[in-house]
Amino acid sequence: MSTAIVVGGGIGGTAAALALLARGWSVEVFERAAEVAEVGSGISLWPNALRALDTLGVGAAVRAQGAAEVSAGIRDDRGRWLSRTDAATMRERFGTPVVIHRADLLDILRSALPDGVVRTGISVKEASVDGTVVHSEGTSTAELIVGADGIRSVVRRAVCGDITPRYAGYTAWRAVVALDEPLTEFGESWGRGARFGMAPLPDGRVYCFAVYNAPEHSTGTLADLRTRFADWHRPIPALLAAADPNAVLHNDIYDIPALPTYTAGRIALLGDAAHAMTPNLGQGGCQALEDAVVLGRLAAEPDGPARYDRDRRPRTQMISKRSADIGTVGQLSSRPLIALRDTALRLTPASAQFRSMAKILDWPTGP
Repeated sequence: MSTAIVVGGGIGGTAAALALLARGWSVEVFERAAEVAEVGSGISLWPNALRALDTLGVGAAVRAQGAAEVSAGIRDDRGRWLSRTDAATMRERFGTPVVIHRADLLDILRSALPDGVVRTGISVKEASVDGTVVHSEGTSTAELIVGADGIRSVVRRAVCGDITPRYAGYTAWRAVVALDEPLTEFGESWGRGARFGMAPLPDGRVYCFAVYNAPEHSTGTLADLRTRFADWHRPIPALLAAADPNAVLHNDIYDIPALPTYTAGRIALLGDAAHAMTPNLGQGGCQALEDAVVLGRLAAEPDGPARYDRDRRPRTQMISKRSADIGTVGQLSSRPLIALRDTALRLTPASAQFRSMAKILDWPTGP
């Protein structure tokens, strides 16, 4: 039986373990945290990711615990629509996206794994292309090492050397909140150097995020955030007022440069370790799920790593660049450029939007 070690027990790592187990591999997942958890935020699962989850055998469970995203679009900070997504056409053309709490998605993926596959509290110190992993409990070897250990990946050093994450120029706050009055309109709002997004969760709560231009490592409080968005359209101030200061996440936004390869020797990278991207397309986790399915399918092939790299690197790097470009446009602070941007959004026909989306959402799970 072929053996694999997956470094990282997040969404991408657990999905990779599922994909490899389904192909008959013996798998161990090394997770440095004592407990694997995703708190304080939701995740949008687009139809391409849902197809990946179907392949992994957990798509139905995810849909059952998620909420269908029935409305979307972009407004300005006054609440005037700049662009709206035709939900019926989206559903017919691609399928319906689902929003789920990250903790619930991770629970579903982990529950599908046999007991003992995920080993928590193990910190990986070094990985080698010969399949050796040095960690806090000793040394292990496997025929495949999967680097799913995030944007500051230790495993990646064996493949590409030291890679420094790049600050995107903006910082993000995320929260899951409850409002007394249910919302019927969701999506993003774009202002001057700032954006706000909201999406429904199945229990009636709302996943929301706020993004604004700031120097790297800037400090701030929830009170500062509420002041910054106080004059934005409803229900943005109410959502921020309802946020629990102890459950709000604040992170600067980073990506990584395009890597020359995702594989070396017995190592394959996936998710943020391979292609950490800005969240502007909602595709970071989705691409990690795609990675897992493709790696599971190809890993045992004689030229599997090379085929995995050829399959995944062009696609994920295209999506990463597109996401960064959208962030640049969304974070404009020049009033004349904002006026041009907003006008362009209003004039872009729905057909052009769907053609653009097709390049990402029309992803086949098979060869």
